[in-house]
Amino acid sequence: MRSNKGRDTKPELALRRAIHAMGLRYRVSYRPLKSVRRTADLVFTKAKVAVFMDGCFWHGCPVHHTVAVTNASFWAEKVRRTRERDAETDRLLHEAGWHVVRVWEHEDPAEAALRVASAVRPHRTH
Repeated sequence: MRSNKGRDTKPELALRRAIHAMGLRYRVSYRPLKSVRRTADLVFTKAKVAVFMDGCFWHGCPVHHTVAVTNASFWAEKVRRTRERDAETDRLLHEAGWHVVRVWEHEDPAEAALRVASAVRPHRTH
C-alpha cells in the first residue's frame, strides 16, 4: 500500500492540466477547513470550491469497483468507511459554505474540468 500515491496520480495530473488550460488557478492538496483534518485534491479558496479525485477501488465506484478476492471483508469494510468519511466531508464543507466537486478517476479529464469550471466561475472575482 505504500506505493499507492496520495497525490499527483495520472488522473489527477490530467485533471489539473485541463483545469489549468482553462485559465483557472488552484491550490493542490489543501485543507479547505483548518479545523477538519481532510485534504482536498484541488481547492479554489476564493470561490470556496473543493475538488476531490476519487479512486474507483478505494471509494467504491458504482461502475468500476471490484470486490477484493483476498481478505474481502476487510476491504469491503475499508471502502464502506471511506464512503462514510466522504459523505461526512461533503456535509462539513457544505455547512461551512463550500461547494464540493467529486470526480471519479475514470472520468474524462476535459469533461470533469468543465464541471469544476462551472462550479468555480460564478464565484470568481476580477
